[in-house]
Amino acid sequence: MFDAIRNNKIITQAILGLIAITFAFFGLESYVRDPGSAGDVAKIGDLTISQQQYQEALREQQERLRTQLGEQYNAKMLEAPEARKAILDDLINQRLLMLEATKNRMFVSDEAIRQTILGIQAFNVDGSFSNERYEAALRAQGMTPAGFEAQLRQDLTLQQLAGSVARSTINANASVARILALQTEKRDVSEVLISLESHLDKVKLADDAARKYYDENSKQFQMPEQAVAEYVVLSMDAISDQLSVSDAEIQAWYEGHRNQFEQPEERRASHILVASEKLGADKARLKAEELLAEIRKNPGSFAELAGKNSDDPGSASKGGDLGYFARGMMVKPFEDSAFTLAEGEVSGVIESDFGFHIIKVSGIRAAKLKQLAEVRSQIEADLKKTAASRKFAEAAEAFSNTVYEQADSLAPVAETFKLKINRSGWLERQPNAANGPLANEKLLASLFSEDSTKNRRNTEAVEIATNTLVAARVVDYRPAALQEFVGLKASIETLLRRQEAQAMARQAGEARLAALKNGEDGQSWSAGKLVSRLDSRLLPPPAVPVVFRMDAGKLPSYAGVELPGAGYALFRLNRVDAGAALDEASRKALQGQLDNFSAQEELRLYLAALRNRYKVEINQAALENK
Repeated sequence: MFDAIRNNKIITQAILGLIAITFAFFGLESYVRDPGSAGDVAKIGDLTISQQQYQEALREQQERLRTQLGEQYNAKMLEAPEARKAILDDLINQRLLMLEATKNRMFVSDEAIRQTILGIQAFNVDGSFSNERYEAALRAQGMTPAGFEAQLRQDLTLQQLAGSVARSTINANASVARILALQTEKRDVSEVLISLESHLDKVKLADDAARKYYDENSKQFQMPEQAVAEYVVLSMDAISDQLSVSDAEIQAWYEGHRNQFEQPEERRASHILVASEKLGADKARLKAEELLAEIRKNPGSFAELAGKNSDDPGSASKGGDLGYFARGMMVKPFEDSAFTLAEGEVSGVIESDFGFHIIKVSGIRAAKLKQLAEVRSQIEADLKKTAASRKFAEAAEAFSNTVYEQADSLAPVAETFKLKINRSGWLERQPNAANGPLANEKLLASLFSEDSTKNRRNTEAVEIATNTLVAARVVDYRPAALQEFVGLKASIETLLRRQEAQAMARQAGEARLAALKNGEDGQSWSAGKLVSRLDSRLLPPPAVPVVFRMDAGKLPSYAGVELPGAGYALFRLNRVDAGAALDEASRKALQGQLDNFSAQEELRLYLAALRNRYKVEINQAALENK
């Protein structure tokens, strides 16, 4: 099953769009732990999602958005109820799938885990898997190989189940053909625009219309309160940048942890796998022995025979090459054989849980101890990180106390902690109107408090992210104010005239449409435009669904649509032509989209059924707790 998922990445990616939070961010314990807290955000059967688990998922999503969007990131994106609900739904879906996978005893094999890790480009050096790069990448994320592989097994198990549900979708050939035909169908339509501008001179506003609108909609003309702020940021990175590590400390750490820098022996091997489940054990062994006999006669044929005969799709296309690996990466019978062969030597037939292997060792990297020069920068960074983590806990309290005790200026705290005092532009109270460290609801609330705006005292130190504190103070302030009517009168009158002209155009258009449907066609239509669902660029966007819903049974047929800000458009459907046959690439692309849509809908229905089965309950109050 795993190979099928891996070989249908497009479908898998599409269905997993419903489960947006990467599973690997959540440890195994999150699926079995039941804190039983009154603050739990949701309950799925006997399992719960705690406030802590939900907030961690929220932070992970914030960090991903921050990385993806850079300066365009806005913390307010995830404050919307819809966004918070979507994150919770992702967590619920994960647990539902894991419950169902466990119930059905679904399991990802060690070989599947190995193949997946070998296929991750981030772990490759010069096109081959590097155990050194693998361990370094995990270490940078604070993970161990065992922990990463356990989480990966969990993730792939969920993908197994999601993929099996998606592949259960069957689209009837007749339905597919009809849908593809509709996509290419061409419609010849003519158009008449009853423009808003043509009715402007007919609009007569009452003398007090603008004033009345101003009085009734005063909130539209309210200028929000604004402030310019100074702020300082204390983070673990800032502390780390101020630290230094001596040569003696680096040397001492290296000597005391030499075992961490021992690079184990690695082997590069190719193999041919004859799967037992495909032929049965006896026939598979016989085929493997026949292949081995061919290799003995012609050693140079190994790669060719692997490409034609190996049942391992991941390596067959590369002549059986598996790249370099250390002990512990392969199943034991395979590993025992590979680490006893000499370079260039071919094994006998080796049996494992997956079938029968013929192994050829093509490279050997002897075990070695990395020299201090090779790992110096890594040790220095690790020592700085450890020291910074220790110092941050101490500094955070002192930082908070200083901004509170010396509340008339940020200069003392900036001097004490060697921090830069930053200055903002004009800010508003809402986080979506701010960027960077100040785009935090709690910090802005403190910044716009009376103590800050009137007394110009420092805000409290606010944690805006893990190991990141910010304190700010107002240096300039504008209170909320209603704009004067005199300066707005002309623009309000223009707005009201256009609104009235739009209404007149709509009324005129609807009257003409009724006449057209009664057989009274006295319009001056535009030349016909050929449009299709694949290419509707010649139509105004609001008109697209209207035009393709027009009745083609009796021509000509008519329809109308309001175009906000432009007027009202009438359309006449002149004829409908069958579209040209799609080329094979386009047909397959559309077929793939249809399959993906069907797969997503199938998974959505499946998850909905699981919700009913396991009785999902959401604690709305806990969800809205920020």
